[in-house]
Amino acid sequence: MKVIYLSILLAALAGVVVCSVAFGVTNIPFHNVLESFLHYNGSNEHLIIQTTRVPRALIAASVGACLAVAGAVMQVMTRNPIASPSTLGVNSGATFFIILSAWWLGLSGQQSFTWVALIGAALSGGLVFFMGSIGRDGMTPVKITLAGAAMTAFFASLTQGLMLTDGKMFDQILVWLVGSVAGRDMAQLQAVWPYMTVGMLIALLLSRHLNVLAMGDDMAQGLGQRTAYIKLSGAVAVILLAGGSVAVAGPIAFVGIIIPHIVRYLVGSDYRWILPYSAVLGAILLVSADLGSRYIAMPKEVPVGVMTAILGVPFFVYIARKGRRT
Repeated sequence: MKVIYLSILLAALAGVVVCSVAFGVTNIPFHNVLESFLHYNGSNEHLIIQTTRVPRALIAASVGACLAVAGAVMQVMTRNPIASPSTLGVNSGATFFIILSAWWLGLSGQQSFTWVALIGAALSGGLVFFMGSIGRDGMTPVKITLAGAAMTAFFASLTQGLMLTDGKMFDQILVWLVGSVAGRDMAQLQAVWPYMTVGMLIALLLSRHLNVLAMGDDMAQGLGQRTAYIKLSGAVAVILLAGGSVAVAGPIAFVGIIIPHIVRYLVGSDYRWILPYSAVLGAILLVSADLGSRYIAMPKEVPVGVMTAILGVPFFVYIARKGRRT
């Protein structure tokens, strides 16, 4: 049954992607969308579809899938129900390094930003795990949460400080900083797709080991698992997934918190199913949020990061209160 439900979700994802291509400030009939692939004629509609709408939908689906899987991996590794790239400082570290490289080194281009984002995500994530592991009791959910909040605030402050020193830079990247998939093209997605793909494969290959790790480090070690190797591999997957996502779409928050909890409610605690379901549902969520963001203040558009925040903040509070009661 889980395979059937996953197939249904994949069909739903295809449906929302088609809707994302067809609907917006300019609505395009479905037959024209199909015609743009079969008989491209260079008209305005076909040009909008091929150069704007299709890349936007594919970027939203890719980023949503990556952030959801990264959140699921982080939650089991840290035993923290609110862990995600946005709450544990990974996104903010990647963002700061991109801004720093553009301001200080004058870097530009998607490939350069991707490498910088991966370095920033790795450094920030490493600092959070180090700070959260200090002490005799090792890493605990409370300590890792506090460390993540501290690093997020630290890098966010540095980012804002750099932007205030250069008003022109502020105007250029403000929309990107709140998370947006608008104005991207296929070349930008192609630059980060290899890293996203490798990160996703690593996460899926770790799914069986994550099931054991979820029982606790002592139990996993007793069953012969090399927990340090599993956590290191999981960290690499998170860095590739989150870093690639930030490089192409900015720091979109809450997808990595919302989706894993919904998936665990639907399919249970088996990470062999949690990860693929998270990828598909994460893609559906972000594509749908991006589609909805076009209608809030039409003819202007709201960045998709604002939409995910509107959805995610109440969910975040619910999960935090639920964890406190338990």
